[in-house]
Amino acid sequence: MKHTRVVLAMAACYFLFAILLNSVGTVILQAINSFAVSKAQAASLEGFKDIPIAIVSFLVASFIPRIGYRLALLGALFLVAVMCLLTPMLGAFWALKALFASVGCAFAIVKVTVYALIGQVTEDAKGHSSLLNTIEGLFMVGVLSGYWIFAAFIGEQADSLAWLNVYYLLGALTLVTALLVVSAPMKKPHFSEEQPLKDEFVGMLKLAYQPLVLVFVLSAFLYVLIEQGVGTWLPTFNNQVLNLPVDIAVQLTSIFAASLAIGRLLAGQLLKHIHWYSLLNACLIGMAALVLLTLPMTENLQPKQVNSLFDAPLAAYLMPLIGLMMAPIYPVINSVMLSSLDERQHAPMTGLIVVFSALGGTTGSLITGFVFEYIGGQQAFYLSLIPMCGIAITLFLFKRRAQAQTSACAL
Repeated sequence: MKHTRVVLAMAACYFLFAILLNSVGTVILQAINSFAVSKAQAASLEGFKDIPIAIVSFLVASFIPRIGYRLALLGALFLVAVMCLLTPMLGAFWALKALFASVGCAFAIVKVTVYALIGQVTEDAKGHSSLLNTIEGLFMVGVLSGYWIFAAFIGEQADSLAWLNVYYLLGALTLVTALLVVSAPMKKPHFSEEQPLKDEFVGMLKLAYQPLVLVFVLSAFLYVLIEQGVGTWLPTFNNQVLNLPVDIAVQLTSIFAASLAIGRLLAGQLLKHIHWYSLLNACLIGMAALVLLTLPMTENLQPKQVNSLFDAPLAAYLMPLIGLMMAPIYPVINSVMLSSLDERQHAPMTGLIVVFSALGGTTGSLITGFVFEYIGGQQAFYLSLIPMCGIAITLFLFKRRAQAQTSACAL
């Protein structure tokens, strides 16, 4: 393949950041055990990750082409490598905050750069879609791998800091990724006119005033609120509610990531035969049913000896399957939204998607953390039923607005 080295570099970057970004649930559990912080304090790690993604992705969108894709990627990787090496040396909760803030900033640069490079190395829409799906698929492989990598460094002593040594491995992996970037032939893009960041920001705000976009961003916000609330706190739920050892609690959380991956692959086939609105409503009903079925099974569980994955209670396998149901929602509403807009509006729309997704993820993790801390783990997960109802309402409004806008464009 003509651009094999570029594709390999992009894939390595996405794989690496999948591990780093989605380790936040595991790190929250370990921070509670190792640094004796409250669940509410530990939940702030989600914000240190997501808020920089939202801010930096918007600010750097027009700046990256000016410095070149290779230099942008290397800067992001260098920042992460330094923080990965410093974190186990410092061995403090504030160092984890700094690490996730750095990872968030770096991923914003990586995502903007990778999406731009995909257009550079593909020749048509079919090739673009194929490569983008492959890269996103590798992201899910990284998520799955991350749970097992972190679990391998978690020992039996809950308050031990030995698990921080995982960042030495991730730092080394970052340096290997940087070498792949250096060896990849990335062309610096040509542009004739620089658009001020102020104009891009104003354009994005004007786009947000459209009724269709307002309904969409609310749908996206509520979805990510659920996904991050459940995904981030599932390791802690497994450990403190289901009484599982930390390593097994983390390993079982990988079912959630696998369910998301499988759910999106299945949805791609189902959408050839089923209207998106019907499929997403079926998914919401399935999500609510799974919560209402599983959580009563977690009440008053007595601690017992758990030596392997096969000793875990049935609820530990059922709860992560919510990912199978929620998987199609986010990509489908993104696709419907972008298809309803003029191509010139796709870039500012992508900015809005990133911003509201990051805000939804932070809000979901914080709310779940507070409820988990002061009311209980079961109640924290029961709380997800509220945004599910909210999504059902916004999907109805979204469908009507999308149909109206499509009809207007056809006239």
